[in-house]
Amino acid sequence: MSWSADRAEAEARMDPAHVAYYAGWAGDGITLRANEEAFRRLRLLPRVLRGAGKLDTGMTLLGCPTAAPVLVAPTAFHRLADPEGERATARAAAATGTIMIVSMASTVGIGDVAAAAPGATLWFQLYIQPDLGFTRSIVGRAEAAGCRALVVTVDAPVRGRRDDDRGFTDLPEGLHCENLRDGDGVRPIVMSPAFGWEHLALLREMTTMPIVIKGVLRPDDARLAVDHGADGIVVSNHGGRQLDTVPATVEVLPGIAQAVGGAVPVLLDGGVRRGTDVVKALALGADAVAVGRPVLWGLAAGGEPGVTRVLSTLRDELEYALTMCGCAGLDDIGPDLVRRPC
Repeated sequence: MSWSADRAEAEARMDPAHVAYYAGWAGDGITLRANEEAFRRLRLLPRVLRGAGKLDTGMTLLGCPTAAPVLVAPTAFHRLADPEGERATARAAAATGTIMIVSMASTVGIGDVAAAAPGATLWFQLYIQPDLGFTRSIVGRAEAAGCRALVVTVDAPVRGRRDDDRGFTDLPEGLHCENLRDGDGVRPIVMSPAFGWEHLALLREMTTMPIVIKGVLRPDDARLAVDHGADGIVVSNHGGRQLDTVPATVEVLPGIAQAVGGAVPVLLDGGVRRGTDVVKALALGADAVAVGRPVLWGLAAGGEPGVTRVLSTLRDELEYALTMCGCAGLDDIGPDLVRRPC
């Protein structure tokens, strides 16, 4: 089953407002569509008679082994798709040897996610909160749960104007952003345009976890992130959900990778739908990619087995594409494998 078939099944099973939330976009959806279209415009140029032999797609990111350079991107509210929510997604990630980045807006608390999937490698996504004491407590919970990295989203100084959420206003009764619990209540996520590079130093004081900056679209910002001590970068436009008409992530990836110069890992999300997309992203400078919406559609269509199938299919497609391109492993991927549009 393809991700598009999963989406069709999800639409048949889910509340239409919840489907709209998962699928939603900012503005006119120009960036949302551009993420996928940019991958489609790229062409692979395979090598032949390379004698590549046995294929290996494994790698290590920030000290964490993964069976393939395909991570689960942070996405909110998995219990809208399946009662087990993020627990099911984490178990599927563990079963496929994949790193899962758990959203701060998870409908299962990070401690419970970790307990439900003891074999999973988890990273934690964070929106810095104006109440730095509360931010510290959230980071502490993630660290106590065994998370191996902190992924700080920086492209949301305000909430995106999502004109197509079609009736989604809040979580249904009984569901909450469990990582935002404070005493007997649950706080809202607060965005703030006041945050600056100096806040990375404050986060560094809060945790020993590696810090990854998510939401970079410019080479100069990527370089600043490295200069301010970031341990990794995610090239991301928030899946087209924040500022419409920004470029597709794969379009800006080569310049960012060049600016970073291998100093830290560079990841990419946005528009990755096939194993061929993974090859294209790695050829243009990414160390790995993260996948969001296809995981949600798989979860809604088939629960934990649905997510397992999505992640396994992406790895199978990646292995097939690499074999067809004459690559024995990830180190054989280079820019010569991709033909860019004229």
